[in-house]
Amino acid sequence: MEKNREIARLFAKRYGENGTLSSQSIEWLAQILIPIKTLKGDYVLTEGTVCKHIYYIDRGLVRQTYTKKGKVLTEHIGHEGSIIICIESMLNKVPSHLSIECLEPCWIYALPYDDIVTISHSSFELCNVLMSIFKESLILSQRKADTLRYSNAMERYKQTLADYPEIIRRTPLHIVASYLQITPETLSRVRTQYHEEQAAANSSQ
Repeated sequence: MEKNREIARLFAKRYGENGTLSSQSIEWLAQILIPIKTLKGDYVLTEGTVCKHIYYIDRGLVRQTYTKKGKVLTEHIGHEGSIIICIESMLNKVPSHLSIECLEPCWIYALPYDDIVTISHSSFELCNVLMSIFKESLILSQRKADTLRYSNAMERYKQTLADYPEIIRRTPLHIVASYLQITPETLSRVRTQYHEEQAAANSSQ
């Protein structure tokens, strides 16, 4: 339970108003959080099932995937401190088009959506936490969509490297390519060009 309280305090710092929550709200969160230990290759959620939780990654690396024309494609990648949600499935209680796969052994804390909604009826603080989680998720989704709309392959790679270096460092390259919506061959070319540019810039200093 103490680890659950630690995670609840992280939620408070990140999503609470002014970075705080009352001790009662932290205790409520701690009581409903569900710790999940996984192995590499395990699925926290599979396509066709209803998403009932908001997932917080305490340790490890996961990806959110979908299937198109028989190919598994990467929608999102998250690591320590990330929140993963299949928001349409969770809110509308319909089968998800997305899956959540663990790319490394993970410790994940699942926040049951129905439980926090119930508690939120009695806690304005936790209602704000829920709203803040959704706000963050929607903003990140919009930024990702804008990057894919307006950026070329090199710009996508540089932006991801700047914002999420752990994704580039820890994720297999074919999955990074899928996440950036480019081919593995294009990613290889972009990486080579980027490192050549960095080497040239360093040598000129």
